[in-house]
Formats: sequence, C-alpha cells, structure tokens
Amino acid sequence: MPKDLHPNDPANGVAEKILDSAFKIHRQYGAGLLENAYEHLLAYELVQNQNLKVETQKTLPLIHEGTKIDAGYRLDMLVDDKVIVEIKSVQKVLPVHEAQLLTYLKLTDIRLGLLLNFNTQLLKDGIKRFIL
Repeated sequence: MPKDLHPNDPANGVAEKILDSAFKIHRQYGAGLLENAYEHLLAYELVQNQNLKVETQKTLPLIHEGTKIDAGYRLDMLVDDKVIVEIKSVQKVLPVHEAQLLTYLKLTDIRLGLLLNFNTQLLKDGIKRFIL
C-alpha cells in the first residue's frame, strides 16, 4: 500500500480545512487551554465555518470473531468519515500518542490521521500527519 494519498484524494481537502481551522484557533487562543476546549472549538469551526461532518469522542469497538467488543477506544474526532484527528495539549508528544493514532487508523478504513498538539508556541511544530 502506498505511503501517501493521491493528490486528488478528498481526505487531503478535508485535512486542509482541519488545519486551516486549527491555525485560526491557535492564533486566537494560543497554547494553554485544555484538550477538551480545543476539541470543542475545532468541532465548532469545522461544522459551522467549513460545513464538514464531525463526530467527537466516537467509540471505536474492536471486532473479534464477528463480535463487537468495547475496549474503551475513542476517537477525539472523525471528520467527514475521512480523517481521524487526535488532539493533544501536552508539553511533548510522546511515542504513545503517535501509537494511539496509528492504532485508530489500523482499526478503521480511514487512511489519514492528524495529531494536533496545541501546546506549542507555533502550531506548525505540533502537527503530525499519518497515512496508512
């Protein structure tokens, strides 16, 4: 499987709108808010100003031998059924945060994930893009 999306893949356009909205929020509020606040702000921006479908705290069950098992996985945000967004407000993104998003991508048919750490002076330093 290729490690990038086709340039015309709709997920790229959705990701661009997510990042535009995240930059707008970070310019206005900077670092220091709780993750939950950034999640609500980003969801508002994406729904109200970008006209995207947003599901927050979406339960992600495991399917084992045809049975759904609630293992406690929750996506911070699923946008337009194309991009998973994991939101952080931490001093440093750790490998466990990256592994969390990669796990979500592996458990879904979604290929593109964004890890956004709002606790940075420049948001561009807190963005990681993952493609499966």
